[in-house]
Amino acid sequence: MQTYGYVRVSSADQNEDRQLLALEELGVPSSNIFIDKQSGKDFDRPNYLKLRKVLHEGDLLYIKSIDRLGRNYNEIQNQWRILTKEKGIDIVVIDMPLLDTRMCKDLIGTFISDVVLQLLSFVAHNERENIRQRQAEGIAVAKLKGVRFGRPEKPVPDNFGELVKQWERKQIKTSEILLLCDMSRSTFYIRLKEYRLSNRKGK
Repeated sequence: MQTYGYVRVSSADQNEDRQLLALEELGVPSSNIFIDKQSGKDFDRPNYLKLRKVLHEGDLLYIKSIDRLGRNYNEIQNQWRILTKEKGIDIVVIDMPLLDTRMCKDLIGTFISDVVLQLLSFVAHNERENIRQRQAEGIAVAKLKGVRFGRPEKPVPDNFGELVKQWERKQIKTSEILLLCDMSRSTFYIRLKEYRLSNRKGK
């Protein structure tokens, strides 16, 4: 029997130390700890998939909390079934002692753990939806306040108007004006449209 641990954080800048410490205190070898740094919306995660391949019947998997496994209600249920039924491993959710498949393998114990799993999976899924809603609301409010998202706009050079005139007279090629303005073709045409519109309004 081998003991493994799975750790997940939602992004590269989040800290996984709390999860690692909990696994180390339980004696999980560092070589048997698999870490993913990405969203829990699905299970298409490289290290989780590697972990699933190395797990064999009788192995034990520790997870700090159910939302570290995932945040998609149906997928959590499905993966739990794959790991416990198809792979034949035991799972221990450290923050929820009732989710310890080594304990109470009778009908009542299985029923209780299934109910707890469904409840916690729903909570994890619901929290993900709430996070998405809060993010969408925050972005909407920021946009109303004039906050711009994405890459900063490429400023036009001071002599943009003169360059455009030379380009329109075919005195310089498109490739040359792109180089002089330090712009991509798509950005140049956007700025050109803005420039012409501005000139029309000024007349």
